Amino acid sequence: MVLESIVNPFKSENKPRNLIFLGFVYSTIALFLSSWIFKSQASLIMVFLTVMACIPLVYNIIKIEEEKDLQDLEEKILLKEHSKALLAFMTLFIGIALSCTLWYVALPADTVSVLFQTQSETIQNINSNVTGSAIKFNAFVNIFLNNIKVLILCILFAFLYGSGAIFILTWNASVIGTAMGNFIRSNLAYYSNLVGFEKSAQYFQVISIGLLKYVIHGIPEILSYFVAGLAGGIISVAVIKHDFGTRKFEHILLDSADLLLLSIFLVFLAGLLE
Repeated sequence: MVLESIVNPFKSENKPRNLIFLGFVYSTIALFLSSWIFKSQASLIMVFLTVMACIPLVYNIIKIEEEKDLQDLEEKILLKEHSKALLAFMTLFIGIALSCTLWYVALPADTVSVLFQTQSETIQNINSNVTGSAIKFNAFVNIFLNNIKVLILCILFAFLYGSGAIFILTWNASVIGTAMGNFIRSNLAYYSNLVGFEKSAQYFQVISIGLLKYVIHGIPEILSYFVAGLAGGIISVAVIKHDFGTRKFEHILLDSADLLLLSIFLVFLAGLLE
C-alpha cells in the first residue's frame, strides 16, 4: 500500500505530533471525497475512508507493541513503552477531530447538514438521554455504562480485526469534532449578531471554550478506548503469530490485563468529569 510505505510507525511513535497533521489531512481528504462521490451518505463514508487511510499505521504500531511484550521487560517499563503508541493514537485522533471541527465551522450550513448528519443525530440522542436524568448519580451511571459498552466494542473490534478499534475511535473523533464545531459555530453567530465583527477577542474566546468544553472529559475517555484497543490488538497479533500456549503468550495476557484495568479506571475518571 502507498500509505503504508509513506508513514513509518517507528517515526510516528517517536514524533507523534506529526500525526496531528496526518490525521487532519486523512480526515479532510475523506470528507471532500465522500461529499463528492457519496453525498447522501457522506457522514458515514467519511468515517470509513478515514479508517481505511489509518489502518496501515495503526496495525503496524500494534505489531511493534506486541513485539515489545515478547522481550520480557518489567511491567513498568512495558507500560512506559506502550505510552508512546497511546500518544501516537491520541495525536492522530486529535488531528481527525480538529479537521471535523474546522470544516463544520467553515463550510456552508447546507453542506454541513449533509456531511455531519449522522454525527449531529447522535449528539442529539446523547443530549436528550443526559438531560432526561433527574439525579446526577443516575446520569453518571448511564454515562459510565455507555462508555463501558464502547470499551468492550473497542476490545472486540481490535481482537477480531487487529486494528478494528480505529473505526470506533474515528467515529468518536468525528462526533466530538461535530460537537465542538456546532458549539463554536453557534456562539460565533450569536456574538457576530450581538457585537459585530470588530471584537475579534470574542471569537478566540468562543473557540477556546468550545475546545475545552469537550477536551476535559474527552481526553481520559478516548485514551481509555485507545488503551483497550491496544490491549485487544496486541492479543490479536499474538494469536495470529501462534504465540498462544507459550510463556511469552502468558506475559502478553498479563500485560493486556494491566492495560484493561487502566482503561476501566480512565473510563471511570471520564464519567466523573463529564
